[in-house]
Amino acid sequence: MVVFLIFLLTPIFDKTSIFMFFGVKFIICKESIKIILHEFLKVHEMDTKRFERLDLKRIETPVFIVDETYLERNLKILKSVKERTDCKILLALKGFAMHSTFPLMRKYLDGVCASSPHEARLGREEFGKEVHAYGPAYGEKEMKDLLKYSDTIVFNSFGQFEKFRGEVLGKVDVGLRVNPGYAEVENPLYNPCVLNSRLGIPYKEFRGKSLEGIDGLHFHAMCEQNSDVLARILKRFEDKFSRYFSEMKWVNFGGGHHITRPDYDVDLLCRLVNDFKEEYGVQVYLEPGEAIALHTGVLVAGVRDVINNGMDIAILDTSAETHMPDVLAMPYRPEIIGAGKPRQYKYTYRLGGQTCLAGDVIGDYSFKKKLKTGDKLVFLDMAHYTMVKTTTFNGVKLPDIAINRKKGGVKVVKRFWYSDYRNRLS
Repeated sequence: MVVFLIFLLTPIFDKTSIFMFFGVKFIICKESIKIILHEFLKVHEMDTKRFERLDLKRIETPVFIVDETYLERNLKILKSVKERTDCKILLALKGFAMHSTFPLMRKYLDGVCASSPHEARLGREEFGKEVHAYGPAYGEKEMKDLLKYSDTIVFNSFGQFEKFRGEVLGKVDVGLRVNPGYAEVENPLYNPCVLNSRLGIPYKEFRGKSLEGIDGLHFHAMCEQNSDVLARILKRFEDKFSRYFSEMKWVNFGGGHHITRPDYDVDLLCRLVNDFKEEYGVQVYLEPGEAIALHTGVLVAGVRDVINNGMDIAILDTSAETHMPDVLAMPYRPEIIGAGKPRQYKYTYRLGGQTCLAGDVIGDYSFKKKLKTGDKLVFLDMAHYTMVKTTTFNGVKLPDIAINRKKGGVKVVKRFWYSDYRNRLS
């Protein structure tokens, strides 16, 4: 592990490196090691004590539970960044939109960023501070709705800005999302700067264009990454777009900043923000989604049956397809309190979901004791990009949503019924 850490902290940009260790030559892919280390840190440094103390016998499943203490811990880290840099931090509703927590969150954050009129309305009515909106393309009806709820609207093309120029100028701040042409996101599903990306205006499109009426520039090129990645992106961003900064009031560094992760370099982030503000005289915005809710919530699920088909299979009352779709999309394997890798402990099971999808499988896990019907499993880090992405495929009931209060006690704040399924269909 020490070798990995030394290697990762070396300020080099090569994708692969060669080194000798006890006379053996190793060829290492730096990005692969980063991913491995990231997963190690996520699992081994997540504080689970408050979740381990939950009285599972009294909890109906399935249920998402967000812990107020852990959420406020993250918010305090973000507040410290604001205090050290005078930047503004927005909650990205696409990642976490549990509005029962907004009274706590608005004490620390400056507002929200929205990807649709519905998110903008939620931000205006439930959060009540700044609302920034961005979408790949707007329709006439969407723009009318966004203007009701937004303080800032960011456009994805010059064509869209020109289309709505007359409607937005003088009513809201106006921004353009740019594509810096550089990112270090391995999975193309999450890479905003992938070849032929539809997200953000490339530099070549700025030639001959007037920025009259534009108040700010926005870029988003990160996903679950540290501030050293931001440093390299900023260099490319400044090289291409700095000539326009003197005309801007603000620059938005987008999301993907894993600020509350245990190994995140907050000092470097603050230095980058302060240097940028001093150099260009603009207000800087950050809009993390995952970092706000990182390590703050769990999904508690129950075992409904245990069968065998070449191996033991536990059927749960939850579903990867409907309740945690990123498990299949990324894909990744969520951790469970008290469980290990396959065959790490005595009893190994494949955990399957409730839908008819053959691939509705969460993963293979091992346990110290045999699983039986009625047992409850606590899936870790399930607050962000879960509740906002759940579906009712197969009519599977959505999990309840609950808060673990700071002083103890789980309060269910939302329960879903047949009407929720019926009313979203015709």
